[in-house]
Amino acid sequence: MIRLVAFLSCIGLICAETPFNHKVHNERVIGGNDARPNTWRWQASLQYDSYNDGSYYHMCGGTIISSFYIMTAAHCILSMDASAYRVVAGEYDLYEYDGSEQFSRVEMITVHPGWNGDLARGNDIALLRLANPVYDNGYVAIAELPYVDQMLPDGFTCYITGWGLMDYGGSIPNILQVALIPVVEHSMCSRPDWWGSIALKTMVCAGGDGVISGCQGDSGGPLSCYTSGAWRVHGVVSYGPSGMCNQVTKPTVFTRVSSFTDWIYSIIQ
Repeated sequence: MIRLVAFLSCIGLICAETPFNHKVHNERVIGGNDARPNTWRWQASLQYDSYNDGSYYHMCGGTIISSFYIMTAAHCILSMDASAYRVVAGEYDLYEYDGSEQFSRVEMITVHPGWNGDLARGNDIALLRLANPVYDNGYVAIAELPYVDQMLPDGFTCYITGWGLMDYGGSIPNILQVALIPVVEHSMCSRPDWWGSIALKTMVCAGGDGVISGCQGDSGGPLSCYTSGAWRVHGVVSYGPSGMCNQVTKPTVFTRVSSFTDWIYSIIQ
């Protein structure tokens, strides 16, 4: 049986005696480059206080989908204790506080009812309600979502962003990374020599060239694609191969947002 890695990362401790001191040792998108500042404004950092001492780890990415809600992966939820999490919107350089960041505690966690902890079964999506809403300070934007059941053709150009591993054992950048990553259609991704039966139609595959991929720390972050005249978040980073993340014929797998649009709106509205 193919072993999966959940891309879950508690790699870097954010020394956060105050919200403004948030240095982190964390790693990044494989094959990516530093994102341009103030570009992927719907990207958020989900951070976890595992010892309840005010020290936060960047653990996963997230997408701002309303002023009060962040979309992330269900497997990023280590505890249903909302007080253990915070979200940083407007983040770019995890080592520096430059005034663009908005820190908010998490008030409520809603995990998709179909999630059972098995990545191969899908439904790897969760919504976080913030205690304080994010606002447009010039560095934050609410993501557009795809249409219900919208699917992308093979080879369609999308972008993965995050603060995840650069390579297996990776280096330690501080800046948000971005990489172009083409979609792999379901008929290809579900072939036995690719992901086989664990690539579901409620998932999006992208990459698989052995060069560019998501990795630990990118979980829960967005797959952003320009469709229907706007940038839309079509995926939530879910899983990839164990060991080396950037393996040939083992693309990064995302939860397909268009399969869950109705559920999302039922929660946030």
